[in-house]
Amino acid sequence: MDTTKTAAPTAPEADAAEDKPVTDAPAEPGDNAAPTAGTDRPAAETDAEDPDDLEADEAPERPTGVGSAASAVTAAGLGLVALSGSWVSRVMGERQTLIGQIQSANATTAKEKIAALYGDAWHMTALVNGLLAALALFLAALVLAAPAFGAPGRVHPAWVRSVSWAAVALGALGVLLFGLMYFDLLVPLPTAAE
Repeated sequence: MDTTKTAAPTAPEADAAEDKPVTDAPAEPGDNAAPTAGTDRPAAETDAEDPDDLEADEAPERPTGVGSAASAVTAAGLGLVALSGSWVSRVMGERQTLIGQIQSANATTAKEKIAALYGDAWHMTALVNGLLAALALFLAALVLAAPAFGAPGRVHPAWVRSVSWAAVALGALGVLLFGLMYFDLLVPLPTAAE
């Protein structure tokens, strides 16, 4: 009967067995310090150096376009106010009427009296409304031209462009209309028989 005894591990083998880590215990699912596959670094360190995260942090914020949208709406509002008549133009016209009443006392002809009492006030109203229309036109043109001078590929939303084009149309119509009124080409001053 061949009896072989199992040899007890020698001292170096026992030391090597003690140095091996125990891998029977499963790692906790929320443990950030668990090493990732193929590396000896903890997962927290490798996640911090992820290239996608670095690109997201370094990417500049894109402009939201709130200023352009507000400018487009303001331009359209100014165009509407200019065509319908503003409070400022009415006050300026009434002031000019008062000045005309004072000056009409020295007027010698009917044409001068009409111009002093009514013509100057109408011209002042047309001038103020024309300036508002020109401001609306300028503001809308700035909004439409802004993407050309901004970041490459930047485009305003469709509704901002639509409102801006509407403001351009209202502003251009107002400038034309009030220019013709200011120079008495559209509605000339009435004349009286001498």
